[in-house]
Amino acid sequence: MTPPPQPHAGLRRAGMGVLHLVLVVFALSQLFPLLWVFLYSLQRSGDLFGNAMLSLPHDPQWVNYTRAWTDGEMVRYGLNSLIVVAASTIASTFLAFCMGYAIARMRWRFKRLVVGAITMGMVVPIHATLLPNFIWYNLFGLVDTRIGLIIPYVAFTLSFNTLIYVGHFQNLPVALEEAALLDGASWPRILWTVIAPLARPATVIVAVMTTLTNWNEFIMANTYLSSDELRTLPFSIIRFEGQFSSEYAVQFACMVIVALPAVALYLFFSKHIMAGATAGAVKE
Repeated sequence: MTPPPQPHAGLRRAGMGVLHLVLVVFALSQLFPLLWVFLYSLQRSGDLFGNAMLSLPHDPQWVNYTRAWTDGEMVRYGLNSLIVVAASTIASTFLAFCMGYAIARMRWRFKRLVVGAITMGMVVPIHATLLPNFIWYNLFGLVDTRIGLIIPYVAFTLSFNTLIYVGHFQNLPVALEEAALLDGASWPRILWTVIAPLARPATVIVAVMTTLTNWNEFIMANTYLSSDELRTLPFSIIRFEGQFSSEYAVQFACMVIVALPAVALYLFFSKHIMAGATAGAVKE
């Protein structure tokens, strides 16, 4: 016998349909700027003011990407970004791992005060710290140095990363650590061989989100860096000012090149990010 239809089943299906429609519209609204920039990067600069908005040009100007690569000095700026982002991501991930474990597992004085300070760190605006940090950097000789940019990158991502680890560690069973401790393992070995593999989903989220945040950052880089030898990848777009200001298509090509690594990184780790985000949703 077929079970009788449940009441409100039609309303539930209609609600799911509306939800899917809203999500599709939201996804299209997020993809539209990327598609718009890519199509405009293949046109001539004088053709950008026509009526066609999302039409593929009959003669794609792939030379725009060649000019953006050379005139934008992508290699030098990209290498600078890679050094700064890699160092800040590693430092922020390591410190957040240690702080998250200390908050979730250990008992110590002023723990609540530290947790409150970490939480408050998420609401501090970047603009409020630019001038004080610049004054301190000028005193200690950190202006126009890579370390002067790595320090605020770590500071502004540490709070969010620590809370991610805290939530993940609180859902891990303590019995595994106790068993390893009874077997004679030291705390560094427990952290490296037991906790670190179990915290891999949280580590993926922290590393990817930190990389994306620091890769696209421009305000602090523009404030603390002055020499062209140390500037990061977003400065490649600024190079198309002055005599190159009318080369709009080349500027769009430069934007695509700058955004492409971040988009590729997110797409490659998207499944791992979703798995890590939902790992602690159900607590046993």
